[in-house]
Amino acid sequence: MTALLDIRGLKTHFLTDDGWLHAVDGVDIAVEAGQTVCVVGESGCGKSVTAKTVMKLIDMPPGRIVAGQVLWQGRDLVPLDAAAMQRVRAKEIAMVFQEPMTSLNPVYTVGRQIAESVRLHEGLSRADAMARAVEMLRLVRIPTPERRVNDYPHQFSGGMRQRVMIAMALACSPKLLIADEPTTALDVTIQAQILDLLQELKERLGMAVLLITHAMGVVAEVGQRVVVMYAGQVVEEAGVEDLFARPRHPYTQGLIRSIPRIDRDAVHKTRLEAIAGSVPRLINPPVGCRFAPRCRHVTPACTTATPALREAAPGHKVACILELVP
Repeated sequence: MTALLDIRGLKTHFLTDDGWLHAVDGVDIAVEAGQTVCVVGESGCGKSVTAKTVMKLIDMPPGRIVAGQVLWQGRDLVPLDAAAMQRVRAKEIAMVFQEPMTSLNPVYTVGRQIAESVRLHEGLSRADAMARAVEMLRLVRIPTPERRVNDYPHQFSGGMRQRVMIAMALACSPKLLIADEPTTALDVTIQAQILDLLQELKERLGMAVLLITHAMGVVAEVGQRVVVMYAGQVVEEAGVEDLFARPRHPYTQGLIRSIPRIDRDAVHKTRLEAIAGSVPRLINPPVGCRFAPRCRHVTPACTTATPALREAAPGHKVACILELVP
């Protein structure tokens, strides 16, 4: 099946006082129509930069797309100018950001902010755009949307603001929604509600979702495929069930071992494992596997060449020279 979004060999670097920072360094991710693909990894591994590069929302300069393609329905977005990308954003690909408290403009009503996107991309009148805003607020289950459409962001709670952000993103019926850690700033109960809402809207609207998160529990709940990133590179990719049952990269294994298991701990308590060390500096990154300094299975060969992402089993790719099957 042809991928809806196909990221190939993407490299996004940032110029700093100390040199070029390799934030995204050769990433391949594919999202098919109607699919939920989760991108996981520690903070600073390049998840959000990858998403913002797809939308071309990184500041250039200091950022620069050094290499690679971002194929959207077969069309490369990398060479497009600002006007062409403006026609793609919101209409075809929409994005929900991780901080609902600062993502909305405080001086405009939420209805006006939703209607602005609709008027820009679909040419509706002011009245019709506001009617669409009310409809979208109702879709994301905000009570009394006819009244709340005239409220300002400060009059909404964090969870309600995130619902407004989702309503704004979906107002033009995009084919792909990029959700960049949409539940990070919310408490556990509201997190569950937002995830359930995204899942329901995905099924109702038939869109694909690229979900960026650092929570493996979220991946297990909503994902179909998962991409594990480390230090700007993809180290493993698999179906969600396969990844949790048979993680092959030492980094993925470490992430999974760090998750509390209430099914096991009720009978036999075990101490959660931490991954020793820290993420490498991405200015002039080290040669070889970037996880090698933290890996318990490291060999001399791990530090001589960067391992390629290869298919270790049907539908399961791993960037490791060792065959580590639990």
